[in-house]
Amino acid sequence: MRAAWYEKTGAARDVIIVGTLPDPVPGPGEVRVKVAVSGANPSDWKARSGVRPMAGPKVIPHSDAAGVIDEVGPGVPASRIGERVWVWNGQWNRAFGTCAEFITVPSEQAVHLPDSVGFEEGACFGIPALTAYRGVTVDGSPAGKTVLVSGGAGSVGHYAVQFAKLLGAARVLTTVSSDEKAAHAKAAGADVVINYRTESVVERVRAETDGKGVERVVEVDIANNGRLLAQMMAKDGIAAVYGTSKPEFTLDFVPLIVSGIALRFYIIYELEAEARRLANAQMNDWFARGLVRHTIAARFPLERTAEAHEAVESGKLTGNVVVTM
Repeated sequence: MRAAWYEKTGAARDVIIVGTLPDPVPGPGEVRVKVAVSGANPSDWKARSGVRPMAGPKVIPHSDAAGVIDEVGPGVPASRIGERVWVWNGQWNRAFGTCAEFITVPSEQAVHLPDSVGFEEGACFGIPALTAYRGVTVDGSPAGKTVLVSGGAGSVGHYAVQFAKLLGAARVLTTVSSDEKAAHAKAAGADVVINYRTESVVERVRAETDGKGVERVVEVDIANNGRLLAQMMAKDGIAAVYGTSKPEFTLDFVPLIVSGIALRFYIIYELEAEARRLANAQMNDWFARGLVRHTIAARFPLERTAEAHEAVESGKLTGNVVVTM
């Protein structure tokens, strides 16, 4: 099979190799997916750059993908052959991910892809969409609540805005860094869009909530934004934290304890099985009914995987980056 891989960590152009590797064979309980599109995410370039140890001597990057099951292992019904699917955790705690013509994964990690949804969109569900869903729903529904989505034009934030609205949030506020991104977040359904480069997020949030503050925050960068939480959240609110720009950060204890704010850290790779099953079912229902907007910012062929990583790493694109087979 054709694949992209690296044998050492470093800059994308220096370490990513595109060539031929043996076709994988599904083992017991596994399916083989003929990958149509592989999704590239920030965690992929961070792993390639050396943030965590390599999972093996050769690493095929990417955890997200969409394609068609073309072979099944022992214990998996043959009826799954030919099924359109999207893949999650393709390269979590294993060496060979989705940036290849084929991948084998446990059967449950290949989720039915509704016929009305394209492969490019399906390659964005495993990390961006699931992270957004978890952030909006962890520790309770957002129904009737005021929600702030940090970075509402990002790949996760864009889904989080939509999911909060679909689940009945009373109002959704979001932060962005440009007029272009503001328009993108507004189109997703955000009620209030705040450009954090030109105005005070705290002052605007308090003004928009009559001084009460928001009841839930979906936070992409706790290191930079953590100190603002106590100033713009309602008493006993929940901040669901899935990202940071720094490995270490400090928070002011007294404002947080007085406000009763709960900080809920999570990583979608380690989502408990039943929570994942429920999330997958809910999202697939929305996707099948055409209720969710998807944004593909850039497409790269397999041979240009290094450029795909650079595009994600730049942080300049609005939407998801995919690699096509």
